Amino acid sequence: MHNEETDLPSPIAGAVDTHAHVFHQGLALADARRHTPDYDATLAEYLDLLDTHGLTHGVLVQPSFLGTDNRHLTEALRACPARLRGVAVVAPDVAESELQSLSEAGVVGIRLNLIGLELPALQTPAWQTLLARVNALGWHVEVHLQAARLDGVLPALLAAGCRIVVDHFGRPDPALGVLDAGFQYLLKQADSGRVWVKLSAPYRNWTAPACAASGRLATQQLLDAYTPERLMWGSDWPHTEHRHLASYPAATQWLDAWIDDPAQRRAVLADTPLRLFQFQGDTP
Repeated sequence: MHNEETDLPSPIAGAVDTHAHVFHQGLALADARRHTPDYDATLAEYLDLLDTHGLTHGVLVQPSFLGTDNRHLTEALRACPARLRGVAVVAPDVAESELQSLSEAGVVGIRLNLIGLELPALQTPAWQTLLARVNALGWHVEVHLQAARLDGVLPALLAAGCRIVVDHFGRPDPALGVLDAGFQYLLKQADSGRVWVKLSAPYRNWTAPACAASGRLATQQLLDAYTPERLMWGSDWPHTEHRHLASYPAATQWLDAWIDDPAQRRAVLADTPLRLFQFQGDTP
């Protein structure tokens, strides 16, 4: 993503950061949360980072600490309708009218952030109804879950006909890396044709010094299984609990370390996410 001679971004038309969060202090926080931010991550800051790094689009993901209150997310999406898409968090009994409102604001998926939580009973009528509505809207289901637990969720989502986006390399066990049986299970799900994986937040899986090399090894296995047509890159800005380990420049440089081939990098950065996240055209 960088020009080595000038150390400036080498823009790719339509390049998408598929995973970032915006919020500010003072928003109503969910009662059950793993993180309570004491800083702001504003839309203006995020757009400036996109511009600085030669990215034309972004996907805002509802942070777990805001629960199902998607108002700040949709406010940001409405401010930049051509440039941004969103992934919301909703309850299984969410009203049809709320889903329609989210769709009109630019939401294209729902997130199941299941780190530290019980797996949802996806076979129940409420969940089956929600998943059918998600499919009818042309949305996807984003899953954030440790690799070892993916087989408790993915089969039900596939059986319901969902398109699935798996966060952060599938969250392999840091001690096992690509040898994690859950990561190997994720590789096998490529045959479904309905699973995408985000190359993002390597520091959630490996130590900071290992992010380039370990992320590259995982990326190469994912490329072999999924091809660039179902892989995407995300910055995970503002890196929440891991701000001491990461930065936006580091996130872009890790991608450069993971994928050498310019055609593969273009597919991962632009072609694939532009289609999945329903961006019209390739410029904001």
